[in-house]
Amino acid sequence: MSEAVPVKRSISPIFWLLFGAGGMLSALFGPALILITDVLGPTGTGLPADFESYDHALAFARNPLGKLVLLAVISLFFWHGAERIYLTLKDMKAGPLPVLKLATYGVAAAVTLVTFLLLLAIGF
Repeated sequence: MSEAVPVKRSISPIFWLLFGAGGMLSALFGPALILITDVLGPTGTGLPADFESYDHALAFARNPLGKLVLLAVISLFFWHGAERIYLTLKDMKAGPLPVLKLATYGVAAAVTLVTFLLLLAIGF
């Protein structure tokens, strides 16, 4: 009997999970967020009068569930974008793969960490 050769494990499924979650989130909520924050908010059409209130936005950001929503939306959008950019740069042979991974996934990880720290700094 031959001995089984151990299979080399990869962490790429973690990145594919973040990519898929970010893609789904951006497809479902991205257009609505763009519409609300870039079209309806500045023009004031179709929104309640107090929607633009800083106090309401701050109250949402201080709520633990609001913090979780903001962290998920911001970080998963960046992880989705990082995977897309990485695959594009890899196909273009723009540089060594470790550098490309560090440049793309590193930025997404840094944005996630900074977002988490800023949400903690806002308080509860």
